[in-house]
Amino acid sequence: MAHFIDRRLNSKGKSTVNRQRFIRRYKQQIKKAVSDSISERSVTDIDSGESVSIPTRDISEPIFHTGKGGKREMVHPGNDQFSEGDKIQRPPGGGGGGGSGSGDASNSGEGADDFIFQISKDEYLDLLFEDLELPNLKKNQLNRVIQYKTHRAGYQTDGMPSNLDIVRSLKGSVARRIALTASKKKRVKELEARIEELKNDKHEHHLEIIELEKEIAELKRKIARVPFIDTFDLRFRNYEKRPQPTSKAVMFCLMDVSGSMDQETKDMAKRFYILLYLFLTRTYKDVEVVYIRHHTQAKEVDEQEFFYSQETGGTIVSSALKLMDEIVTDRYPSHEWNIYAAQASDGDNWADDSPLCTEILQKRLLNMVRYYAYIEITERQHQSLWREYKKVSEANSNFAMKHIRKVEDIYPVFRELFKKNVTSQEVS
Repeated sequence: MAHFIDRRLNSKGKSTVNRQRFIRRYKQQIKKAVSDSISERSVTDIDSGESVSIPTRDISEPIFHTGKGGKREMVHPGNDQFSEGDKIQRPPGGGGGGGSGSGDASNSGEGADDFIFQISKDEYLDLLFEDLELPNLKKNQLNRVIQYKTHRAGYQTDGMPSNLDIVRSLKGSVARRIALTASKKKRVKELEARIEELKNDKHEHHLEIIELEKEIAELKRKIARVPFIDTFDLRFRNYEKRPQPTSKAVMFCLMDVSGSMDQETKDMAKRFYILLYLFLTRTYKDVEVVYIRHHTQAKEVDEQEFFYSQETGGTIVSSALKLMDEIVTDRYPSHEWNIYAAQASDGDNWADDSPLCTEILQKRLLNMVRYYAYIEITERQHQSLWREYKKVSEANSNFAMKHIRKVEDIYPVFRELFKKNVTSQEVS
């Protein structure tokens, strides 16, 4: 009997199948860990991979075991402390310690070590932006913004283990074995038929029969040496991304950089805008982004200046809204573009200016934009701008406003603002 030892080196992605199965099975736990990790990242490190921690109690497998009942007798060798009928005391201190909490020893309660799982940048961003979309996106110009969707594109001989098509591969294995062994099996049948003829013949053909049996044995050994499946048989499902033309879209990012916005508040605003930028660039292609910073005066800036400039001053929010109105009129006609806006501020504004902001929004901007999101970042009570914007929100369905008090609120608020509405129909 021949034995074959496969000494081929395992590929780097040998555990990809189990990895993808694990992510699918524990997706909710991983998504929660990913959302929790947002608040612990720096502003510049939000688009890399992540080590997520999952409690072991959440990844335990169901098991079947015999229930208690009946009469059982067990022998435990080495018992020199107890006799039949003795009661065994519970171990002091309860279960073991561990877990993701403090490393100090514990003398009570139960614990379990966390399971640490490393996910890649792509997996991290996929989980981060799953089920999100730009609200009210209208197909008005089918030549600019392209959204990619994944489609099946036949089979290929190489690919990731998670894309392996088992049925197709087994069909290839059967075809190969038939091709390699058909002639040998046919020859075996011919030799077996010849042996039957010789055995039925009255003359002695003992030596010839032995030779034929040797040849049959050799042919069967060759047939057995043909492996059941080989890398040549493997077929992987092939996927390709096809562009899906959608619309021309522009996102206006308006950030308050006045003196009332301390560094912590500005960092939270930057985190929100970085999330927004990553979401747009990962989900859509060719979405234009316009950055506007404002204090007493508003200015259109590039990405570098928007995130890293140290300029500051007083607060007149209407300056940013006026500048946005001018830019839309000059460069982004509303009948050709899907216009979006996200405004971040601590809500502190010049008292006489907040009503002017409401007037600009209701009379000008909200008639042109698909969706306007206002985010107030403050631990204090709502400021004058929030109270004015509350009236706008009640009167306009395309205006949304949310409150962020601490870093942990950023991602949940972001998801609420851009969650996919599965029941809504596409705007025609």
